[in-house]
Amino acid sequence: MHYFRQFLNFLIELARNQHIIVELTKRDFKAKYLGSYLGILWAFVHPTVYILVLWFVFQVGLKTSPMDNFPFILWMMTGIIPWFFFSECWANATNSVLENSYLVKKVVFSIGMLPLIKILSGLIIHLFFVGVIFIMFMCYGYPPCLYNLQVFYYLFASIVLLLGLSWFTSSLVLFFRDVGQIVNVILQFMFWLTPIIWSSKLLPAKYMNILKLNPVYYLLEGYREAFIYRSWFWEKHYMLTIYFWSFTGVVFIVGAVVFRRLRPHFADVI
Repeated sequence: MHYFRQFLNFLIELARNQHIIVELTKRDFKAKYLGSYLGILWAFVHPTVYILVLWFVFQVGLKTSPMDNFPFILWMMTGIIPWFFFSECWANATNSVLENSYLVKKVVFSIGMLPLIKILSGLIIHLFFVGVIFIMFMCYGYPPCLYNLQVFYYLFASIVLLLGLSWFTSSLVLFFRDVGQIVNVILQFMFWLTPIIWSSKLLPAKYMNILKLNPVYYLLEGYREAFIYRSWFWEKHYMLTIYFWSFTGVVFIVGAVVFRRLRPHFADVI
């Protein structure tokens, strides 16, 4: 009961500072590219170039055949764009408190906002690329439909998972600086062990249950369900949905409680 009360107090504290969160998100987004000639355009240039390189390698160089009768570029984009959002947000949010150490000793400032600000900053870029997905599908003759709206459900699910993970790792990294590097290594493994640029149908059936333990699998497949396979998440993956939200709920609560309990010691280790 004590931990649950701490969790609720933590969320209430964040809700009271929503106007500050919005302003700091704008500031963080602009500050990343301050001083460069192209400014915030770099936020969109880097992912675009990476997508084009992957498309050239797999579509032109390796002549990859269509995935599930869909052009490879469309299939790949629905996997790699949500992956960009997840990986960038978790890596940046993990170091958010460390990067803003000067705010830790300010009693009136809610430190728990910092990981959330990094996630919301990444959300701005992600929403742009979600729009690109819609445009690309229309260019290939696939008009928008009701199934596409599920992308916002999976986006919400991504944010909840990211918040829990980020609160947990951003608090631990102050005491164990290797946590940031560990997160980067985990993300590297997850990129290749998650069906982002390869289809899960290529995997032997006996390994599918292991693959589904990865919560990012649920998110990426969800984007493809929304745009390619066009089915509702409660129709085909209701058991996977229950597992994902059970896992994410635990991570979210544990992350919030750990962050709140360690916060009084932040100033001592910075």
